[in-house]
Amino acid sequence: MSVKAKKHLGQHFLTDENIARKIVEGLSFEGYKNVMEVGPGMGVLTKYLLEKDQHIYLAEIDNESIEYLKNNYSKVTEKTFVGDFLKQDFQFTKGEQIAIIGNFPYNISSQILFQIVDHYELIPEMVGMFQKEVAERTAAVPRTKDYGILTVLIQAYYDTSYLFTVHENVFNPPPKVKSGVIRLTRNPKEGLSGNEVLFKQIVKAGFNQRRKKLSNALKILNIPEVLKTHEFMDKRAEELSVADFISFTQLWKNNL
Repeated sequence: MSVKAKKHLGQHFLTDENIARKIVEGLSFEGYKNVMEVGPGMGVLTKYLLEKDQHIYLAEIDNESIEYLKNNYSKVTEKTFVGDFLKQDFQFTKGEQIAIIGNFPYNISSQILFQIVDHYELIPEMVGMFQKEVAERTAAVPRTKDYGILTVLIQAYYDTSYLFTVHENVFNPPPKVKSGVIRLTRNPKEGLSGNEVLFKQIVKAGFNQRRKKLSNALKILNIPEVLKTHEFMDKRAEELSVADFISFTQLWKNNL
């Protein structure tokens, strides 16, 4: 018995054991007792995770996959499953750290990444496979076309590494795009505490009109008078580093 891939869930099952092992080996398994796999499917990563000492949780919403995993892996029980990753409040961890891993459904890639950022205080590390373009955006640098909202909001909380590319032919069914595996390692930048909402507003407004200078792009936010002549106002969002956005947000907050 196998699980039929469901298009509406964005399922593409990885069939290459070496790649599965490499993805799992991307996690350090240090400093935390819990690991959550998102979208385990038929357990190609799960089997390697279950060899570890960590407590493994599975975020899965496909009932067919849940039954398959319970029937094929003796360590997987009803209590292993925690439901929809995007609806997690992580209460079950009781404040303990939990790493995230998965071959993520491409249709909710950004939502998964933002969910991780929203709970960064609990999530020290993530290794996962995304559509290659999304993976490249998370690891992008300023002054490139891939550098944008997603890049800045993630790199404000995590160091990002692009680990390797995965080709279409190792999936069933094959996706129409290449995939990329990335690692996020928590490294909160100083100065964001208490300023997260304003930080996100500035980043999103800046990149929503990325061809305009910030003096125009940020008008929607009512720029404080003293910042209207700041050197960043003559630049476009893609020219600012993550650290620039953080320090600019601090200045903005101090002058409200």
